[in-house]
Amino acid sequence: MTNDKPYLVLTAADKAILESYAAMVPNLGEYLGDGYEIILHSLENLHHSVIENVNGHYSGRANGAPITDLALSMLSKIEHDKSHANICYMNRSKSGVPLRSSTIPIFGEHKRIIGLLCINFYTDIPFSSVLKKFSFDSPTIQSISPEIRENFAENTDELIETALAEIKNTIMNDLSISSQNKNKEIVLELYHRGIFNIKDSVLKVASLLGISKNTVYMHIRNLKSKE
Repeated sequence: MTNDKPYLVLTAADKAILESYAAMVPNLGEYLGDGYEIILHSLENLHHSVIENVNGHYSGRANGAPITDLALSMLSKIEHDKSHANICYMNRSKSGVPLRSSTIPIFGEHKRIIGLLCINFYTDIPFSSVLKKFSFDSPTIQSISPEIRENFAENTDELIETALAEIKNTIMNDLSISSQNKNKEIVLELYHRGIFNIKDSVLKVASLLGISKNTVYMHIRNLKSKE
């Protein structure tokens, strides 16, 4: 008879943390692709520790499956390591396929380890399947305007300046936008990119555009009222 006595009593906050990881796992699996098996363990009940999985069929695991001896071993190593770092290692599947694996601790209240995120890469997956995830023709890749690029700035001032320069260059060269509406369109595009979530960004943008902060606020208010 299976003993369902909890291994670890989780608080409401602990459970919320694990639920947030569970929501992330399918999306992470979609991003990484078919070669990756992702198993999320809760340490509340070791007899039914798997609470979310992607490609669990590789190892024959589904939600509700028990924890493995290797996962317990990795947990012990992490708990005895003062850095509490994740562990990366080479492993093998039941059929002998080499795996590149990682066990990542999940911390809850009071810095307790409440779960484990285990990731296995199956090295026998066809390379063509791996490359498919990098193709713009993949049905899982959403098309993005070629003008949009991620800016890796060293600080928020640089981020604002870079985004503004990029948007300004595009809008100023757009002949379909009248001269009197250029600044408004620049502000609206910055708004859509979330730039105004940054503290003091309105003042920074106003200064760089040579307009008043009230004008920037006016454009934002008008946009919000339309939405």
